Amino acid sequence: MLRSLHIENYVLIDSLDVTFPESLSIITGQTGAGKSILLGALALLSGSKGDASLISAGKESCIVEGEFVAPDEQLRPLLEESEVEWTSDRVLLIRRVLSSSGRSRCFINDSPVTVGILSKCAAQLVDIHSQHNNLLLSDKRWQLSVLDHFAGNVQLLGECGAAWRRLQGLLSRKEEVASRLSRLQEDRSYNQARFDTLESARLVAGEMETLEDEHRQLSHSEEIRTALEGALAAFEGDGEGSSVDAALREASRQLDRLSAFMPEAAALSERIRSSRIELDDVRDGISHAAEGVDISGDRLQAVEDRMGLLYDLFHKFGCRTVEELIALRDDYSSRLFDSTALEEELSELEKEISSARKAYSALAQKLHEGRVKAAPSFGKAILGRLRFLELDRSLFEVEVLGSEAGASGMDSVLFSFSSTGKNPQDVAKCASGGEMSRIMLSLKAEMARFAGMPTMIFDEIDTGVSGSAADAMGRMICEMGEHMQVLAITHLPQVAAKGGAHYVVEKHGDRSGIRRVEGRDRVMEIARLLSGSTVTPEAVANAEALLG
Repeated sequence: MLRSLHIENYVLIDSLDVTFPESLSIITGQTGAGKSILLGALALLSGSKGDASLISAGKESCIVEGEFVAPDEQLRPLLEESEVEWTSDRVLLIRRVLSSSGRSRCFINDSPVTVGILSKCAAQLVDIHSQHNNLLLSDKRWQLSVLDHFAGNVQLLGECGAAWRRLQGLLSRKEEVASRLSRLQEDRSYNQARFDTLESARLVAGEMETLEDEHRQLSHSEEIRTALEGALAAFEGDGEGSSVDAALREASRQLDRLSAFMPEAAALSERIRSSRIELDDVRDGISHAAEGVDISGDRLQAVEDRMGLLYDLFHKFGCRTVEELIALRDDYSSRLFDSTALEEELSELEKEISSARKAYSALAQKLHEGRVKAAPSFGKAILGRLRFLELDRSLFEVEVLGSEAGASGMDSVLFSFSSTGKNPQDVAKCASGGEMSRIMLSLKAEMARFAGMPTMIFDEIDTGVSGSAADAMGRMICEMGEHMQVLAITHLPQVAAKGGAHYVVEKHGDRSGIRRVEGRDRVMEIARLLSGSTVTPEAVANAEALLG
């Protein structure tokens, strides 16, 4: 329910504050007074497009703020997801601010939200029916939605939509996987050959550096062998008695003899013995190194062959190090593995798609059955309202037809109408303006019963209707006001006289405002609607009769 509305600096409105009751409120006013401006401000709260042209001349911004009361907690998950505080009294303060820079800001309970969230929220709070909404009669999706509300299919429709989206997601994933798999399979032979080439090379990280060090040694093996043997000869001396070891032994014995007279001689002798042990180890190391020097040339050839292979691989694969070759090998391995993994995923997707398609088809079938069952009753309900609105010979039929699969199932609907009782045709093609208005009111009245819409706003839905038919429309709108909040903008006195509250939009100079009229003021406004600019006594008497 729309409890109150505040508008500031919007087009011709400087500042406006108005409250509305829970039942039917009538809004009237002369042509050009600003009724459409008021409706446009309400549309802003529903997420319609806004720009700087809506701001009053000379102002920096405009504000439209509405206080709503949600009928239930259905909106709570949406708002909590958007970090909007939900109050226990279910009051929602929705505000839209437009700045002269073109920027638009939206707030719910003082928390900033996107226009998308604002639209979703407002869609569950208010339904604005303007004159161009009669075009909905040619919108098959809207017609199907009306039938679904009547049939009580809303929850099932949500489940069907979720099943459709899941199926489409799986089909999209399948297409993506199949495309990737096709590309991989096209390159599979190429990738396999390159992987086999790298895998057969048995690459080892750091191998090239090791080979280069070994190659330098093998290239100078003769020189290295000669030097090592010379070093060993230096250890041996000219003969056994003149070797380095023998000299050190002799020196150690001489120092041991002096130790009785010179205590530090013993320490020096011990150091010589330690040196002998270290030198023995050095000599053994030289000897071992000399024995390991390969001067045959076989190992040198093997190293050069291995280095040549690696250089060939560098050139072939555009790499500079063995590590890059290893990374490339692993990449080819991954591609080959991905092909296998994608084949497995594709197989699983086929199973999931089959299951999802069955689930969707089952829900679509339930929807179809519910629609087929509800269609005759819905047609009779609308026909009853049309007869009440003095289309006494009219026919209104609802036919459920097959359609391409989609989020709302596999059905479309055809509303057929005839004002003469013969040969009903598509309602969008055969109804006149006045008939369109009465059909739309009948449909909206049925939607109000089943959609749970707390507030409905009619903008001259009675266009093209007059006389007793207008009175009947007024009674139907008044009946709707007994169960929900209705705001009706009208030019018809028969409709205007039905409301529990009556507001008049007026223009003072170049500015617009709104005021509630009661008592004599309301009688005079109804009389103005009856007689035009000059209010006659007969019009006043007629107005009093209508209000009575």
